[in-house]
Amino acid sequence: MKRITLSKPGGLDQLQLSETPEPGQPGPGEIRVRVRASSLNFHDYAVVVGAIPTEDNRIPMADGAGTVEAVGEGVTEFKSGDNVVSTFFPQWLNGPAPIDNFSTTPGDGEDGYARELVVRAANWFTHAPKGYSHAEAATLTTAGLTAWRALVVNGGLKAGDTVLTLGTGGVSIFALQFAKMMGATVISTSSSDDKLARLRELGADRTINYKTTSAWGAKVQELTNGEGVDHVIEVGGPGTLPESIDAVRIGGHISLIGVLTGREGEVPTAKLMAKQARLQGLIVGSRAHQQEMIRAIEANDMHPILDRSFGLEDIADAFRHEESGRHFGKICLESDEKQE
Repeated sequence: MKRITLSKPGGLDQLQLSETPEPGQPGPGEIRVRVRASSLNFHDYAVVVGAIPTEDNRIPMADGAGTVEAVGEGVTEFKSGDNVVSTFFPQWLNGPAPIDNFSTTPGDGEDGYARELVVRAANWFTHAPKGYSHAEAATLTTAGLTAWRALVVNGGLKAGDTVLTLGTGGVSIFALQFAKMMGATVISTSSSDDKLARLRELGADRTINYKTTSAWGAKVQELTNGEGVDHVIEVGGPGTLPESIDAVRIGGHISLIGVLTGREGEVPTAKLMAKQARLQGLIVGSRAHQQEMIRAIEANDMHPILDRSFGLEDIADAFRHEESGRHFGKICLESDEKQE
């Protein structure tokens, strides 16, 4: 089978395509999955460029979707032919978060899904949404579930709430889609007027160009008649957090998801205290959260926004496309084979 491995110290030129023997049949509690698609995330990019160190010859990619080819003894949840999608924290099945690192995350602490076949414990996967392509399903593991947990699980999103999304990355676009699906009002930011137009096409009620409106937190207050938003999907980190605190309502909820502007910086703690807002960090979610999200997706026939797909052998070009920032929606890796 084909696979991609990453040699130390990392870098796009260290991604190597090779042939390796296919894995054997699944053992008790395991399933064998033909991987049809994966999707790119900032975390994957950080791994492949060496910003997040991992073992030599690691197989990258946290997201994987495909078809079950065989099931091991004792597996009753899946059968041959089922379409499945991977989970980000395979050992976090339900309940409170038990982990604060990526030691069990595929593509980082464990080998990931940049390969054609994998044999893993059945609870490393859930069923994919009915009617989804493999590429669509592959977007859910990281970006989709992060947005779902931020808004629904942690945020308690309800109809009539107001949500602020930052930029046009995968999490932010999913957050826009989930918020509109659940009857919320959405304000979205971007530095591109063209992308802002596309966000409005997806349902954003108001948009702000943060390049031309640097004090976008104050602009959000203006757009909400001085009340602020109920939820902020904060993907920037220290460089954007002060504006997010300006934008949130008194007693609102800020989901700290990304560190696109850096890992460290000053936080206006007095302002956060005055707002009495809840600032909550999170990393993706549990298998149970993913199953809940998929039920909601199926009930509402919601589909993710896909930008472009690349073949497995073109993985470096896929990451270069992500690096360019020209994309809108999720970038995927796909096999040439037809959807099952």
